[in-house]
Amino acid sequence: MRFRPGARLGTGQVSDRRGLGGTGMLLGGGGGLAGLVVALLLVFSGLGGGGGGGDGFGLQGQGGEDLGAQCQTGADANQSQDCRVVAIVTSVQDYWPGAVRDYRPAETVLFEGQVATGCGNATSAVGPFYCPADEHVYVDLGFFDELHSRFGASGGTFAEAYVLAHEYGHHVQNILGTNARVGSETGPKSGSVRLELQADCFAGVWAAHAEQTRIVENITDQDIADGLSAAAAVGDDRIQEAATGRVDRESFTHGTARQRQKWFSRGFRTGHPASCDTFAGDAL
Repeated sequence: MRFRPGARLGTGQVSDRRGLGGTGMLLGGGGGLAGLVVALLLVFSGLGGGGGGGDGFGLQGQGGEDLGAQCQTGADANQSQDCRVVAIVTSVQDYWPGAVRDYRPAETVLFEGQVATGCGNATSAVGPFYCPADEHVYVDLGFFDELHSRFGASGGTFAEAYVLAHEYGHHVQNILGTNARVGSETGPKSGSVRLELQADCFAGVWAAHAEQTRIVENITDQDIADGLSAAAAVGDDRIQEAATGRVDRESFTHGTARQRQKWFSRGFRTGHPASCDTFAGDAL
């Protein structure tokens, strides 16, 4: 995945709280593999509930670097992970206003360790998530290394794009009111699973249009393969088997590896959000 060298990045869409931390009760628990495996059952779900909103803390990055100055063009994104995140977010939010009426931008917040959000405080063990209360996406970039090194995804730039596009899929659901249709039930046909698979499909829809945005230069077959690998790595069955050696279908919240790949592929193949109706009775 490459970005147009001369493309201008929307740096105001990403803020950097790394090094600032958070306080109070933490959501997601403990570090290390055990904490990640348990918490990854929540990956991409959003933490739900809560009130208030996230302020953002500007674009001051690690070591005093200013992302606003550092990440200005697609050429910067082709050289730096921080700038790549800015470019992906810019592209995703370049697409959705033309597809969803009343789309409003959502900020992505980079953090390390723990972070205060409108949904409460969270640790990086929760993985990337969307908070509907403040309409922010939160990501500790260390997750992308874990996705490859501990959970077996092939890695690559597009794996990062898939994760971020999925989270923005939850933002689209929030705008459409889809979140309100889902309770706390679990299981292979639960509303939680349908919500997550729809966000995977929305990520595929963006990918189908990414080269038409003003940011992305090209997406290759290998990029899509990397995205599918990432989707499979965070399937409920894969995570449960790695954590416990068995699979409990009644506790599913996100769908199987195969389902996640199927719905991402459907979105990418059709390029239409309407094809992502995972809530139809027989959709799963």
